[in-house]
Amino acid sequence: QVQLVESGGGLMQAGGSLRLSCEASVRTISNYDMGWFRQAPGKEREFVAVISWSGGRTKYADSVKGRFTISRDNAKNTVYLQMNSLKPEDTAVYYCAADSARLLSTTPRMYPYWGQGTQVTVSS
Repeated sequence: QVQLVESGGGLMQAGGSLRLSCEASVRTISNYDMGWFRQAPGKEREFVAVISWSGGRTKYADSVKGRFTISRDNAKNTVYLQMNSLKPEDTAVYYCAADSARLLSTTPRMYPYWGQGTQVTVSS
């Protein structure tokens, strides 16, 4: 069983930056691809970014490409999402997820393990 805990969310003005963290309570997260997803009120959960188990490959949603960076520190069992140039449309609950299938998937249903989410609110 993998337990994930996100932190780092908050209220930020447009143009600002936040860094989200996701800490896993598992012997090692190096067995898992790790993804970030987000869900705004009234909308479906959507893909943001994913990083492969080794950190060697990443994918980003077009809406965040060039502004967000996903990274991981397997020694600390932690994954990060650096969010720069934030926009009001980035406002959502951000979720961390883990997938042992290592498919670098962008589909939420492919991830069996999820955190509880952290709120990010960007004001204009």
